[in-house]
Amino acid sequence: MDYLEAKIKAELSKAFQACFEHDLPADQISLQPTRKEFEGSHTFVIFPYLKISRKKPEETGNQIGEYLKEHSSIVERFNVVKGFLNLKLTDKLFVSTFRKIFEEEQYGQQPSNGKKVIIEFSSPNTNKPLHLGHLRNNFLGDAVSRILASNGYEVSKVNLVNDRGIHICKSMLAYERFGSGETPESSKTKGDHLIGKYYVRFDQEYKKEVEGLLASGSSEEEAAKNAPLMLEAQSLLRKWEQGDKQTVALWKKMNSWVYDGFAQSYQTMGVSFDKIYYESDTYLLGKDVIEDGLRQSVFFKKEDGSVWVDLTDEGMDQKLLLRGDGTSVYITQDIGTCELKHKDFSFDKSVYVVGNEQDYHFKVLFHIMKKLGRDYSEGLYHLSYGMVDLPSGKMKSREGTVVDADDLMQEMFDTAEKHTTELGKVEGLNEEEAQELYRTLGLGALKYFLLKVDPKKRMLFDPQESIEFQGNTGPFIQYTHARISAILRRAAQRELEPAVGDIEELDAKEVDVINILVRYPSAIVQAADEYSPALVAQYVYDLAKSYNGFYQEVSIFNEEDENKLLFRIALSAMVARIIHHGMALLGVRVPERM
Repeated sequence: MDYLEAKIKAELSKAFQACFEHDLPADQISLQPTRKEFEGSHTFVIFPYLKISRKKPEETGNQIGEYLKEHSSIVERFNVVKGFLNLKLTDKLFVSTFRKIFEEEQYGQQPSNGKKVIIEFSSPNTNKPLHLGHLRNNFLGDAVSRILASNGYEVSKVNLVNDRGIHICKSMLAYERFGSGETPESSKTKGDHLIGKYYVRFDQEYKKEVEGLLASGSSEEEAAKNAPLMLEAQSLLRKWEQGDKQTVALWKKMNSWVYDGFAQSYQTMGVSFDKIYYESDTYLLGKDVIEDGLRQSVFFKKEDGSVWVDLTDEGMDQKLLLRGDGTSVYITQDIGTCELKHKDFSFDKSVYVVGNEQDYHFKVLFHIMKKLGRDYSEGLYHLSYGMVDLPSGKMKSREGTVVDADDLMQEMFDTAEKHTTELGKVEGLNEEEAQELYRTLGLGALKYFLLKVDPKKRMLFDPQESIEFQGNTGPFIQYTHARISAILRRAAQRELEPAVGDIEELDAKEVDVINILVRYPSAIVQAADEYSPALVAQYVYDLAKSYNGFYQEVSIFNEEDENKLLFRIALSAMVARIIHHGMALLGVRVPERM
């Protein structure tokens, strides 16, 4: 609860005691922002309390309002609209509130809560470069990590790399067959891009073989299964699992190229990890846990020796955990990795940032861990997010129609350069500073646009819209910060120190800005509770928009009253501070100059 709300609720609690002889605790009172068309900043909804007042809504509202106006030092005026009591608070309260938050060095930052949380995100495959969908995943995982850390959690970021399996063998086989010894150095190509090229090549050649088999009379199912390239890829996978030296050497070499490429992409994104797990190390984990589950009769065996879990009582179905020949399936590995992560980090919460096509998989996994009696199972959470579409449509990796993450980031830098130059926002910057600005704006536009949408929603990414300097975009917020930085530099040149003196009157636009500043800590807490960076993005946009309204209508340096002048500089400084902090939680940098 923010400072203002706490004060108002305490006064409302007194009003109920005085007006209706009823003890209404402050934590049972809820407030909401007053609608723009009515005077006031906070609205108390009366309807839930009519049983206490035993009066009509308007009569109840007027009685409470009159009491507050007469007995409370914080309420200046009120109005009642049907069952809504709108409160106009005193300017003095807003000044004292602003002083309190301005003097708080760690405003918005919660103290340590002693709890550990791990965020697993990115999880790329080593047969292709990162794409647009990975960008949403990485930005979400990184932002949620920052938001939870700001809320007092000890956060560890982990990445489970999918570096084995039939899809990896497809790239390896295509490289063996068609690569002619090509390397990232010889082709001047990033390693992950080079391997991705051969994944696409496999699909192209495989389709030709399938078409040939169909033409010779095979059914679709037979053709797909018996195409020579597919049979060879499966043979290569068996060789890898058996530890064949030549196969493993090729796998290591190609994967090392991919990791070099990924490292460059992560650096450009501004994303890092505390630990990286590899599926080649973890895919055999989980079998011991399955055996443990059999002993506890949590799982059961079928006649063919396969092991299953029955989740029909939980509204799901029976799930295969081990094949009859003893080989593991995907969830076997996830069970084992879950145990490994808890052993490594002793977490209170474990968050998986994975697309919503895996909703059922994680529902099953979490139920299994609960059935096994793992005390940490309550802390398992799937941060399920929607896919990202482009105006041009859906993407497919194997067909080579994916929007590459590196290409998109470079396109954003180029677009930022073109856009910024056209608007004349690089005057006074040297070439190095200008290039840094283009990268800051381009990456900021991309991150902000992908994070401002509720993670659960499928979204359409429009590169052109994202880079605009107007509307709900990263560059609009970044430009607001640069504008305030210029104001603070001008103040420093005139040796004007930001200060909160004794001010009796505020402009309505100043009140609007303070009213939003007050909500920052609760916005961050809510974002952590809901694992939603979109709430931080919306908050920072609302703050920037409100400040711009103030800037356009209220003079700063032409103000003759020195108290008011210094107050407005302090207000500007606080807005810049919160924009900087809020955007940093999203992984977005804000420039000092534009």
